[in-house]
Amino acid sequence: MLLNQVLLFFGIICSISSSPTVLAYFGLTSRDPIISFLSNWEQNSIEERTNMIEKDKLCEMLNLHKKQKRMCRRGTGIAEALLEAIRISVIECHYQFRYERWNCSLADPYRQKILQKGFKETSFLFAVSSAGLVHSISRGCSTGRLDRCTCDESKNLQNEEAWRWGGCGDNIKFGLKFTRRFLKRAKRNGKDVLARVNRHNSHLGIKVVKNHVETKCKCHGVSGSCTVQTCWRQLSPFNIIGEILKNKYENSQQVEIDNNHANRKTAHKRRSTKMSVVANKMPPRRMEMIHIDSSPSFCRQSRYSEGTKARECIKDRNCNSICCGRGYNVQTKTVSRPCKCEVVWCCQFRCQQCLIDEEIHSCK
Repeated sequence: MLLNQVLLFFGIICSISSSPTVLAYFGLTSRDPIISFLSNWEQNSIEERTNMIEKDKLCEMLNLHKKQKRMCRRGTGIAEALLEAIRISVIECHYQFRYERWNCSLADPYRQKILQKGFKETSFLFAVSSAGLVHSISRGCSTGRLDRCTCDESKNLQNEEAWRWGGCGDNIKFGLKFTRRFLKRAKRNGKDVLARVNRHNSHLGIKVVKNHVETKCKCHGVSGSCTVQTCWRQLSPFNIIGEILKNKYENSQQVEIDNNHANRKTAHKRRSTKMSVVANKMPPRRMEMIHIDSSPSFCRQSRYSEGTKARECIKDRNCNSICCGRGYNVQTKTVSRPCKCEVVWCCQFRCQQCLIDEEIHSCK
């Protein structure tokens, strides 16, 4: 079934059909989800929703580990930043996989089963969620939502002057520090191969955000001259981060333990064991996404997905792939679309609404 509506509650966006309760994945808490109870609050902003809940209870509602909850309660805006991290991560995951067999479905029980394996999809979830947290915390500093940090305080930039002229830099330094500490405080299942791979991909997401911080400058002076220039650092838009991580997902390297006798349960007992890429036996690079297990086809319903039956597809683009060779049904649907648009004065458009018959393709 095509997921029709994107709802926002507690900062978590999930595509749903009719289920009243959705468990949204949050890689920052290892394999544990954060529970999101969807209601009719989806039209409210994050600030409006969190104001409806007592601040001291918001952190308790998140499925965090004990030390993470302490970090959540220490400052104003931390809980909201965590929710914002989930929101942008889930949105980006849905967007990047919208035309593929696995469309980032986070509903249970499939989500839990995927997180127990070392698929490429699992690797992407860990990377994008940690990237989302760095992005959310760093941006929260510059927007004033967090009371524990301010604008970027890099010594080589004139941040005081930049702030005067509206150039408040994103505090990537604080965002990186907070995220690394937050991840360390998650209760991990230790040092087995899967845990090591998940940590690698979480750190990959952090590094991608760090490596794509831009320096923005603004000139000030008489008649547009650049006698005074102020600069600040700014995060790349999160959709750019998502595209980079999706590319790394496409090129994800499968790894194994060098010691042939080591397995997931015993690898942590052997300090000498190292991960290596299956293809070339070389250690994985820091900026590579890695995985352990080969992904299932996601074509038919299994323990890992609901399959692609009844999924909508785009003819001549992805129907053959998504439908896995089973073919597709064609239905005609009447929809309202803007039409007969004309320019009004300078920069406005006026359009009529026309009823148009569209073909809907859905997998058999």
